[in-house]
Amino acid sequence: MRFPLMSARRLGLPRRAVSQILLTQLAIAAGVAVLATGLFLAPLSAQLDDQAMRRALAIAQSAAADPALAAGVLSSGPSADSPVQSSAERIRRATGAEYVVVLDLNGIRRSHPSADRIGLPVSTDPSDALAGREVMEIDEGTLGRSARGKVPLLAADGEIVGAVSVGIAYDSVRDRLLGAIPGLLAYAGGALAAGALAAYLLSRRIQRQTRDLAFSDIAGLLAEREAMLHSIREGVIALAPDGRVRLVNDEAARLLGLAPDATDGCAGRPLEDVLGAGRTADVLSGRVTGRDLLTVQGPRVLVANRMPTEDGGAVATLRDRTELEHLARELDSTRGLIDALRAQDHEHANRLHTLLGLLELGLHEEAVEFVTEVACVHRTTAEQVTEKVHDPLLAALLVGKAAVAAERGVPLRLAGSTLLPDRLVDPGGLVTILGNLVDNALDAAAGSVAPLVEVELRAEGRTAVLRVCDSGPGVPAARREEIFTEGWSTKQPKAHRERGLGLALVRRLAERQGGSARAGEAADGGAEFSVVLPEALR
Repeated sequence: MRFPLMSARRLGLPRRAVSQILLTQLAIAAGVAVLATGLFLAPLSAQLDDQAMRRALAIAQSAAADPALAAGVLSSGPSADSPVQSSAERIRRATGAEYVVVLDLNGIRRSHPSADRIGLPVSTDPSDALAGREVMEIDEGTLGRSARGKVPLLAADGEIVGAVSVGIAYDSVRDRLLGAIPGLLAYAGGALAAGALAAYLLSRRIQRQTRDLAFSDIAGLLAEREAMLHSIREGVIALAPDGRVRLVNDEAARLLGLAPDATDGCAGRPLEDVLGAGRTADVLSGRVTGRDLLTVQGPRVLVANRMPTEDGGAVATLRDRTELEHLARELDSTRGLIDALRAQDHEHANRLHTLLGLLELGLHEEAVEFVTEVACVHRTTAEQVTEKVHDPLLAALLVGKAAVAAERGVPLRLAGSTLLPDRLVDPGGLVTILGNLVDNALDAAAGSVAPLVEVELRAEGRTAVLRVCDSGPGVPAARREEIFTEGWSTKQPKAHRERGLGLALVRRLAERQGGSARAGEAADGGAEFSVVLPEALR
């Protein structure tokens, strides 16, 4: 990353990116102007040569059309005072040609600007003109380089009696070419100035967009960005203004359950195509606003924050809150157990006082009956659960929930059809599902006229069926799907966690195992939640 910068300094080039871009654009504009000038001058020179040769040919044709010139060649010899010399000189002076030479069939000059050359052979081959062909050429003669035109000289009867050669000094052609260069350079300079102004304005815009950084700094920032985005333990998703994905780092792909190569394959695709419709896509796209928004993606509970960018896009960050949410729910259960134990401790003290009073009064038989009755109540609850639910995790959960329910004054009973063998594939997932449903049922049943929570767990082949009913107010039919949406809840949030995730997790866990979770109406008018988990038993 340092080599380009070192080379630029050795060459005396500016370090800032905008200065390098400006110099590059100026060099390109100057090069284009020079190239365009050269490309224009090259055909201009050939065009001027052609014009000079055609002019010489036209003068020669006009001179050869004079019958007196052909008659003079036939009637007089080569001399400085011949009518041919007089006519040729008159034509030369009138047209501004360098020379007008009339020659006979032997190639002897009958006219020439220098009288001493009359009567001498011409310096160039006249055979083409004497053969009846017109000639245009740039050639070197006794008077120097010139543009020439040669035509045959015909007598009245059409017979060739000689030729007329007209030359235009090549210096005049060069002068016209050189005279055109200043104007051409003026146009080229104007174009170069316009290009320089456009380059300057463009470089200023680039300067604002690149924050006046050097190319090496920009390359370093890009490399650092890539390393940072793919190394941090927080998911990052960048979105374009039209909602398409610009970037997904490795952690975001992991949290969202995308393929390992999604960091490259998702770029340019709409967010809904990558994640599918749902709350997660709504939160990341900005349709749901707020800070630290909770969403459930697959088995994970995520906390999302979205920050708009200057170009209309956005950058969203994702944090995994799954373990924290599980810990929070375990904390809720632990607190419930502690409250139940505290109440039982209070009740136990009352029972000990009662037992002490019976013993002090000498009522030993009554004391034995009292202790036996108390012990049987707790033993009966545990025995009823373990007889029907053979999985130790689920049995322990139900025993603990029964103690909590008793403290809250809500009876928790198992349905008569409950029977679940100890062959669960994922007992932890079923514990989460059952714990959430029982907690919700206890909250709903508490305070009702005849509080009751009933739990049913049974196996149908390899399918586990779970049903939890309560005596609460129930769930309206119009909201039986809405309650499974993360964030939806009728309860006030607790200090350590958000509400509205339990039922969403229940459905996600059920669907992950290919099952389903539904809400309905219990037979006694409360709510009934049923979960079906195919292939849940070995």
